[in-house]
Amino acid sequence: MAEDSQELISGGHLVAKALKAEGVERIYTLCGGHIIDIYDGCVDEGIEVVDVRHEQVAAHAADGYARITGRPGCAVVTAGPGTTDAVTGVANAFRAESPMLLIGGQGAHSQHKMGSLQDLPHVEMMAPISKFAATVPDTARVADMVSMAFRECYHGAPGPSFLEIPRDVLDAKVPVANARVPEAGQYRASTRTAGDPAAVEKLADLLVHAEKPAILLGSQVWTTRATDDAVELVRTLNVPAYMNGAGRGTLPPGDPHHFQLSRRYAFSNADLIVIVGTPFDFRMGYGKRLAPGATVVQIDLDYRTVGKNRDIDLGIVGDAGMVLKAVTEAASGRLDGGAVKRKAWLEELRAAEQTALEKRLPGLKSNASPIHPYRLVSEINEFLTEDSIYIGDGGDIVTFSGQVVQPKSPGHWMDPGPLGTLGVGVPFVLAAKQARPDKEVVALFGDGAFSLTGWDFETLVRYDLPFVGIVGNNSSMNQIRYGQKAKYGDARQRVGNTLGDVHYDKFAQMLGGHGEEVRDPADIAPALQRARESGLPSLINVWIDPDAYAPGTMNQTMYK
Repeated sequence: MAEDSQELISGGHLVAKALKAEGVERIYTLCGGHIIDIYDGCVDEGIEVVDVRHEQVAAHAADGYARITGRPGCAVVTAGPGTTDAVTGVANAFRAESPMLLIGGQGAHSQHKMGSLQDLPHVEMMAPISKFAATVPDTARVADMVSMAFRECYHGAPGPSFLEIPRDVLDAKVPVANARVPEAGQYRASTRTAGDPAAVEKLADLLVHAEKPAILLGSQVWTTRATDDAVELVRTLNVPAYMNGAGRGTLPPGDPHHFQLSRRYAFSNADLIVIVGTPFDFRMGYGKRLAPGATVVQIDLDYRTVGKNRDIDLGIVGDAGMVLKAVTEAASGRLDGGAVKRKAWLEELRAAEQTALEKRLPGLKSNASPIHPYRLVSEINEFLTEDSIYIGDGGDIVTFSGQVVQPKSPGHWMDPGPLGTLGVGVPFVLAAKQARPDKEVVALFGDGAFSLTGWDFETLVRYDLPFVGIVGNNSSMNQIRYGQKAKYGDARQRVGNTLGDVHYDKFAQMLGGHGEEVRDPADIAPALQRARESGLPSLINVWIDPDAYAPGTMNQTMYK
């Protein structure tokens, strides 16, 4: 059969077929001439094209979509500034171990090195912040390389991949028979790897005999959907659990094994510390805050993370759920009374929790105006239901919330992760509400953080995605201001960190959402309820005390 009589398919349509095979339901994008054939393919494949106002938002939304669904997100941006605008979102996903694919446009191969419109070395720029970065060399390889990029997202700990597709490769058509289109479910193996059985047995033995164990359940517990296995372990073995990142919500508030405010005390006094799915990075004091005499065990998907920055007594590489399940099974039937003897240890930690809580109570109950940040985050915590996904986007105000806000269910906490990126809030709302329309989304913004991507509030209005948004407004980038005040004194505390008194409630109203202003703490709860009932994207502009700083802000090592 002559080639001209064969069925032809374009590069953009091959992209869409590969996305469909991966289970991608929607792409996040900002339009550009280099990429429109992908849109055309998405229409044919039934993939929703969600258009935003900034490419950073598209990349953050793809990251957020992956976190909520457990499936990789996808953002599609044009060449040059389109791709560079998305760099921050890819970098954030890289540090947060979030699987997503960014597809970037590129000038035609035929114009390579000629100075075509928006031509930049995208692959070289993306390589250090992705697990895979490549150019698609030929139209027949398009779907194959999209699937390859998705596969690379799951090599070790998850992360982002990047593909650039030159315009002539994307627009060209090739015979369908010449193009490899991988079949759904047939180009990736299971990512659920079990740990070394001998190491699992050793950890089970350590837990059985420990008198003062503590476990930290990190983001990989949610990434691997290991909630049930983690809960079974801590309850069976009577181990106090602390949660960070996306691991928050693994245990519900009020659970006898759920601890939050006594982590430093526990890690200073424990005889066995098990770290699950969290690196020894700045959040962990690079591992230096653990009791010198404690036995330290680290479980992680990535071999390179285990034992990085501090020595460990035992390292296990594998899927958190499979490892924890195996440890519980190995310990069953030989608890040696360990679960019972740890009762005093849990009571000791509960007392430390109460002491820490009482220290914060004046702020939590404060009736002061401007409003104390502790009062605001306390009201938000009381407002959340089991179906509320909480998103934190900010510096000092979100640091306050990390001590107080307790998600009621697994997978219901979202923050940027260890890159500390401001501006994730609106795109995370977009992704969360589209992926789980049945859930309520509650987002707390710092006024500085909201400013970075806030114009996509209009996208939320356009797509009819109601959420409850709160801006903790102190007209300052207060986390940085504290450091300047501490380092340079009061006279120089306001250099480069002071914002205008912006009425974000009016901004929301202007764009077709619900907006309210709150100055009296007694008005917070009613305003939250009205936002919930409005059925609209909302912003409650809460004026908070600019001279109140979170303990976590004041303890940051960079200010010491």
